[in-house]
Amino acid sequence: MTEDPFRHHPALRGKIVPADQSTYRTRDFSDLDERLKQNGLPQIMRRSDENREASRRATLAGREGQDMWVFAYGSLMWEPAFHFSEVRRAHLDGYHRRFCLRSEYGRGTPGCPGLMAGLDKGGSCDGLVFRIPAEIAEEESHFVWRREMLFFSYVPEFLPVGTRQGPVEALSFVVNPDNPLLLPPMSLEETARIIARAEGHLGPNIDYVEKLADAFELLGIEDPELFALRAKARAYKSAP
Repeated sequence: MTEDPFRHHPALRGKIVPADQSTYRTRDFSDLDERLKQNGLPQIMRRSDENREASRRATLAGREGQDMWVFAYGSLMWEPAFHFSEVRRAHLDGYHRRFCLRSEYGRGTPGCPGLMAGLDKGGSCDGLVFRIPAEIAEEESHFVWRREMLFFSYVPEFLPVGTRQGPVEALSFVVNPDNPLLLPPMSLEETARIIARAEGHLGPNIDYVEKLADAFELLGIEDPELFALRAKARAYKSAP
């Protein structure tokens, strides 16, 4: 009998978009390129198919035939876009979640950019890890790269992640220090102000923060900074 992917966290059942319902699996890159052009953004922002595939192969070299764990700290928590057989609450040391990536398309525009989260060095980060079983890891890894490595925002690395069921080595997407859209640290007030006003192709920037905070509350994860950011962004959003 197939094991329940949500056996460790039944509360997540129905809260994660099934892979086959995710538009990330069927995204039309030609349409994306046209949208980037319409927004005044250079097509070169997007990785070529060849570049993306080279990154995938290099990262996964020597891991053929193994289960693949993927660490989720942002939107992957509610829409991973890949099939998985297990999900666990996870904790990563040595990196922290930071709203540090200027978003001029997904959650903002060139005139009113938003902010997306990335893994930056220092501190620690709570999230989820998903296990992709070995028999489908090769196929599903293509969708992982389509999901997270479309642009040059991240560097894929396998990092040690702790879970209540034991440690795993998980594929993690760390901020690319050479990414021109990477921003320096800013205050909570400024971060909230930006998030409150920005909106892009994927919707209002504040929705991203709301979904992340909802996921943490569902899992019982205490993150005072995230909850404070949500509160301040809500206040700015509702201000006249």
